[in-house]
Amino acid sequence: MAARNVPRFLHSFSKPTATDDVFLRLVEGQGATVVDNRGKRYIDALASLWYCQVGHGRAEIVDAITAQAHRLQAFHTFERFTNDPADRLANELAAIAPMEDARVFLTSGGSEAVDTAIKLARVAHFVAGEPERTLVISRAPSYHGVTFGAVSATGLPLNQLGFGPLVGGVAQVPHDDLDAIDAAVEANGGPGTVAAIIAEPVIGAGGVLPPAPGYLQGLRERADRYGAFLILDEVICGFGRMGAWFAAVRYGVTPDLVTFAKGVTSGYQPVGGVLVGRAVRDRLEADPDFLLRHGTTYSGHPIACAAAVANLRVIRDERLAERADPIGDRLRAGLEKAVDGERVLSVRGEGAMAAARIDPEGPSAIAIRDEMLERGVIARPLGTDVMAFCPPLVISDDQLDEVTGTFADAVLALSR
Repeated sequence: MAARNVPRFLHSFSKPTATDDVFLRLVEGQGATVVDNRGKRYIDALASLWYCQVGHGRAEIVDAITAQAHRLQAFHTFERFTNDPADRLANELAAIAPMEDARVFLTSGGSEAVDTAIKLARVAHFVAGEPERTLVISRAPSYHGVTFGAVSATGLPLNQLGFGPLVGGVAQVPHDDLDAIDAAVEANGGPGTVAAIIAEPVIGAGGVLPPAPGYLQGLRERADRYGAFLILDEVICGFGRMGAWFAAVRYGVTPDLVTFAKGVTSGYQPVGGVLVGRAVRDRLEADPDFLLRHGTTYSGHPIACAAAVANLRVIRDERLAERADPIGDRLRAGLEKAVDGERVLSVRGEGAMAAARIDPEGPSAIAIRDEMLERGVIARPLGTDVMAFCPPLVISDDQLDEVTGTFADAVLALSR
């Protein structure tokens, strides 16, 4: 029987039976705050969904969108067609890519970007005469998206539950175990079957888990050893979040493919994509008659690309990447004050990301999130025992202190 008062809008990651009164109706935003339709103001401590690097209400980006909409609103980029904003964005991204001489494939978001990276890795081996190289090694926990390729690579079993057969040729290993990669290779036909290893530099929705020292370098070494490509999923980590344009730079690792989205536009328009390094390019470009039969309708959408170019300019001009570590340090220091070994167990993170681990026997992260919402702060529960924070890179120190103080107050209120 259908639930009463359910909205026509079927929300993502939400109960289909959720009624209208469950949802917060946001109507405006400025800087690190958003406002609902009742006039209540909230500090956005997750940059919406890990992406609003430059904050809300940036007129520079709105003006760029408007100006482009008055010129060319939309046109596809298949075959012989292109447009100035798409070319400009690709050039700018290639200039800041964490590998030399990259090209850029554009999509509408992160899930499409991950699907694209997997397909590019496999087809690059195919055109090089190694069609048997189809195995993709991913990690658990990890989050790579919700399209079938992306969710197949995702190391969160609940996100896969009920959707039937997933994309084959994916082996998952523990996120912190390099030896498990070797075992997975042997269990799946040996080195000649491996197409790629995919990893988030800092695991995001899987729990905000930074890599152990040397781990990402270990992934690079394994990829080279097995003749595979290294894909870094920087959908969350990119564009200043880790104190550099890409986390690969922070950790001193050179990938073959980089997936990106979110922070490339700060969410003002839907853009994602893949940075394609020389190792993959050389194979795709070796045969002048090879046709890449992959693409999305809105790849290189001119309005979306204009927004991205304007957003990158703000990040660059305001040197927002330099804000990441000070934000993260203050955020984690504030959260540490709530650690008591009973209700709040520990704090972790890297760059401008943080998470507090909560006692699974106490109030859940979901309940704490709801209490924080009542007090005017938006954070994100990951499961029931982790609360995640990833604020805009324009957030003030006072706002950061309010975020951490509100978290502590919410935990205390629910523990009485």
